[in-house]
Amino acid sequence: MGGYFQRQLAVYVEYHRDPRNTAMHVVGILLLFTGAVMPLTLVNVPLFGFEVSLAVILALPVLIYWLLLDIPLGLGILATSVALFSIATTVAHQTSTAMMWSICGVMIALGLAAQSIGHKVFEGREASLFTFPSHLFLGPMFVMAKLFIALGFRRDLAAILAPVPANSLSTR
Repeated sequence: MGGYFQRQLAVYVEYHRDPRNTAMHVVGILLLFTGAVMPLTLVNVPLFGFEVSLAVILALPVLIYWLLLDIPLGLGILATSVALFSIATTVAHQTSTAMMWSICGVMIALGLAAQSIGHKVFEGREASLFTFPSHLFLGPMFVMAKLFIALGFRRDLAAILAPVPANSLSTR
């Protein structure tokens, strides 16, 4: 799926050129994922003799999709997801139900706000999600690709995700 993924990423990046928008997406995606899975970690389902949280069961198809798009980035997201599942599970199990729902709501609201601010204030355009609903699933791949590039990996994606020079941002 490498060519397909790179074509999808090239379209996605056109809506995410400003580095401040990218930073807002990092924050937003982490908050949204953690907030969304938090209540689901309280529901366990027996699966193959094990108790598995509903959060993991529902996230599994998209985790597989990310692995199919790009194995190294997918593994990075999988590792990050394990950490976020752990945080969400700990919060959900260590707080009252009302407090957990409050934290969940605040995380989702802040995550959505970060995404909105990134697009409206820094990017100056609507989120690509409205034009391309599939971009909901590309955001984490975009953020992980940026991280890999920053760490000196994935030079093949660096040209696709190259930031726009600061002086061209002010002309928007």
